Amino acid sequence: MQENHHSFQLLTQSVEHEITPYTKHKTFKKGEALFSDGALTHYFYVIVKGKIKSYQLNLQNAKEQTIFIFREGDMFDTIILLDGKAHDVMYEALEDTEAIELPIEKVRELVYTNPEFNKKFFPYLAMQMRNMEELATDISLYTTSERLIKLLLQSLDPSNVMKYNLIHGLSHTEIAKLIGTVRHVVERHLKALKEDGIIDEKKRKLQILDANKLLKKIKLI
Repeated sequence: MQENHHSFQLLTQSVEHEITPYTKHKTFKKGEALFSDGALTHYFYVIVKGKIKSYQLNLQNAKEQTIFIFREGDMFDTIILLDGKAHDVMYEALEDTEAIELPIEKVRELVYTNPEFNKKFFPYLAMQMRNMEELATDISLYTTSERLIKLLLQSLDPSNVMKYNLIHGLSHTEIAKLIGTVRHVVERHLKALKEDGIIDEKKRKLQILDANKLLKKIKLI
């Protein structure tokens, strides 16, 4: 993971002496629904290992949209940290996950008083905001095929710290939730790309065989 994205290093190195007395280690099981008890208004989390997704769910039609997938080094909930108000999203562990838990008031104190923390925290926050802006734009302006191709390309780009290797190990259902569609639509698009000799897929790992052909199918990047 890129250095600017590795907020776990940020917390344990630049402010270690300030946070160690308050740190607790937490574990979450794959498939576990998290933080429904309002814990995020009291605690701030940093992923050490694993994946947790934040998402919104339409209870009328059961449609689900993934907002963000938190991985090693990611921290949340930054919105609650800044405004103190409950964030209307749900969380689920996509795999067995380890995290550190900190009192949110202690982290808020770092934001107010620690310049070294802020040098990394605010650029990271900006990346999260840009990711959400991109999600809204993509869903509004691009087709599901274009969104999937864009995600494939971004997941293979080491310079894209939010998306690099993001879909590695994800099911077609979870990929669909990332781009605002359903599983059978993703599978149809992937099948077409495989038939064109552009991609291959083995054990939930997608491989691009012909990047030039893939780029020619999209004019967004």
